[in-house]
Amino acid sequence: MAPEALAQVLRPLQNIFSHVHQPDLLVGLDIADDAAVYRLNAEQAIINTLDFFTPVVDDPYQFGAIAAANSMSDVYAMGGEVMFALNIGAFPGSLAPAIVTEILRGGAEKVLEAGAIIAGGHTVTDDEPKYGLAVTGTVHPDKYFTKGGAQPGNALVLTKPLGTGTISTALKRGVAAAEHVTDMVASMKRLNRAAAQAAQLAGGIRAVTDITGFGLLGHGLEMARASGHKFVIQMNQVPLLPGATHYAEQFIFPGGSSNNKLAFESQVTVSPAVTEDRQMLLWDAQTSGGLLLAVPAERLDDFLAACANKNQPAWVIGEVTAGAGIEILP
Repeated sequence: MAPEALAQVLRPLQNIFSHVHQPDLLVGLDIADDAAVYRLNAEQAIINTLDFFTPVVDDPYQFGAIAAANSMSDVYAMGGEVMFALNIGAFPGSLAPAIVTEILRGGAEKVLEAGAIIAGGHTVTDDEPKYGLAVTGTVHPDKYFTKGGAQPGNALVLTKPLGTGTISTALKRGVAAAEHVTDMVASMKRLNRAAAQAAQLAGGIRAVTDITGFGLLGHGLEMARASGHKFVIQMNQVPLLPGATHYAEQFIFPGGSSNNKLAFESQVTVSPAVTEDRQMLLWDAQTSGGLLLAVPAERLDDFLAACANKNQPAWVIGEVTAGAGIEILP
């Protein structure tokens, strides 16, 4: 759903459970975050999330793997590890069983890569195929991440390049170069597990989210608001997938990217030196994007070293300052 529509739908539901005293529900409906976190005991909390969507690529195996990586990403955004997952599928009755098998195989092998298992699932018949996972993970109840907690002086670090929205839209229109699609698929299939592990190893990192449908700026604004501070992003430091600028210059973007801009642009200040197509790449709706982390200055070297040890790319794209909203500099 578009950001404003989703906010309108959820607003009347926020206080339904306010009368229930649940001190062990560490993150729930009253806090807008990437997943729910429930404390089991002093050493263990469970993370629960779900996600599913329509195909972003033509290959059924790759679609399943991307959907699974995207579904598990919210567990990593909370700092946890995946335990198990359940399949969620909606498939046309006319779809060949072999294609459904390949979608599920792609998801299963990606879950296996995460060190977890598929434990069941549910399917329905629908005119348009959809696939994803309901995911359960674990985290120490004192070490989970949230969208809030960023402090002035923190570095803003991104762990995957942007551009999946514009390239996947070019693919749907039949104008995407094969090599650009290959790079996009590899990025979307990459788990955010190593990045989350590096953050836990570095320590001191509390504010994290993953970049998906609301784009870098939409999800960045969620973090900035939850933290009560301003994010300053340097456009020339933001990593982009090969081909992203080419399609952006042609203004090939999914509808969700324009929805993001309409919903959030009043809270964003952009330097006149940043062209409109580059701005749109920051609004671009992503699928299975990377983590955005606010890293304390004294932990930055440790975090980047941990990423390097895990072969995990990471780019410093800006900083947290006093103020509100987001500012985009050239």
